[in-house]
Amino acid sequence: MRATEDAVIVDAVRTPLGRRGGKLKDWHAVDLASEALRALVARTGVDPALIDDVIMGCLDQVGEQGINIGRVAALAAGLPESVPGTTVDRQCGSSQQAAHFAAQGVIAGAYDVVIAAGVESMTRVPFWSNLPDPAAAYGPRFRERYRLGPADFIDQGVSGEIVADKWEIGRAELDALALESHRRAQRATEEGRFAREIVPLTVTTDDGEELMSTDEGIRPDSSLEALAKLRTVFREDGKLTAGNSSQITDGAAAMLIMSARRADELGLRPLARFHTFALAGINPVEMLSGPIPATRKAFTRSGLDVDDIDLF
Repeated sequence: MRATEDAVIVDAVRTPLGRRGGKLKDWHAVDLASEALRALVARTGVDPALIDDVIMGCLDQVGEQGINIGRVAALAAGLPESVPGTTVDRQCGSSQQAAHFAAQGVIAGAYDVVIAAGVESMTRVPFWSNLPDPAAAYGPRFRERYRLGPADFIDQGVSGEIVADKWEIGRAELDALALESHRRAQRATEEGRFAREIVPLTVTTDDGEELMSTDEGIRPDSSLEALAKLRTVFREDGKLTAGNSSQITDGAAAMLIMSARRADELGLRPLARFHTFALAGINPVEMLSGPIPATRKAFTRSGLDVDDIDLF
């Protein structure tokens, strides 16, 4: 085993993001993920035989996304059969966890070159396809600890409402943030900021085949007035709507991670270096606030603070 290595990101690519039932509805999740893997290898020129592993995050690992989609997608991308692949599930943080495992493997000296990736076709494999009755996943002891009834389930949307109440974030503030997010995404698209990272895909629409190279679902023409008219989804007296909640999306992404030493040997210039990792668990009823203690732990470990982070 070698001494500790620096783990760096050499390149990252993604498909355009599609809406549920949108332009990517006909793309099988395996093929969607394979496009990102194939493009990543082609762009960097790395010998695919050097890849020690493909680690893919995927939440609903069932149906078309079952049977270790990380390995299947690697083979569909044309990577050598000698390249292994695995799939990880940390729910909404699955792809981030894939990146953590990849980088940690490099730092530990277990990997030289590894791909971290993620895929989800929420059109073809909808939420909870892996368990039509999500409440069935809880056992008696879990229910007792969190005082849940026999059929109760901790819904992420309800959790979002609880978190918004806790930090006194109002409907108008949520709508304003959502609108600004759409406007920024549109501006970034028009300025070509996403162009390098997006792998264009051929899609079939009512008008025939077209090359999809931008994200579907950006709504720059929306308004606060239009958002205010949308009904709440998770609680009748709540704040969360289809307009200020995250989109149900189809898409895939991949990044090439390797040791700084190997990147130098291959003549590849890193985009970034992994500095610090941190995880945190919280009361699952307030699951959406988990990034707060995780971020604090990362700052403590790194000796940095929020003012030390550059925004660009």
